[in-house]
Amino acid sequence: MKDINLDNFIRKVKDFPKPGILFYDITSIFTQPEAFSWIIEKAFEMYKDKKIDMLLAVESRGFIFASPLAYKMKIPLVLARKAGKLPGATIKENYALEYGTATLEVHKEDIPSGKNILIIDDLIATGGTLKACANLVKKLGSNVTGFFAVIGLPFLNYEKLLEGYDIKTLINYHSE
Repeated sequence: MKDINLDNFIRKVKDFPKPGILFYDITSIFTQPEAFSWIIEKAFEMYKDKKIDMLLAVESRGFIFASPLAYKMKIPLVLARKAGKLPGATIKENYALEYGTATLEVHKEDIPSGKNILIIDDLIATGGTLKACANLVKKLGSNVTGFFAVIGLPFLNYEKLLEGYDIKTLINYHSE
């Protein structure tokens, strides 16, 4: 697999969603099969020999990266959805946003106890969403083997909130 400079495939949008913010838009990767394929192959190489029983993907862009990886690894994929999107019996976890709170849910029956679960999202900013997912996994009696995201923003100190977990990203941006 030929190495690529992932930064070349990530659109940077100034002043979005508000003035002073530089938004790293991962959607541009989906229009570039070379970059998307590279990401899935890199993730597969990182995790193919690890004891992972399932993937938990965070709504919504996490779904896009986790789906082909779960297929390639031949393991189940569980979806962490925004509140009210799942029809069955769920377990919920609230987490802080910049202004207010949000809630994630998973179907209770989708995560049996004692499983090793890798949590996948597109980007790690403050780590709040991933921490909420880890709490859901633990409440259901399973283990979090780590977190994988394409982009990391370590200047937002997600390592502190996610301390003790294995965190892997393919590219990090160190300032806004």
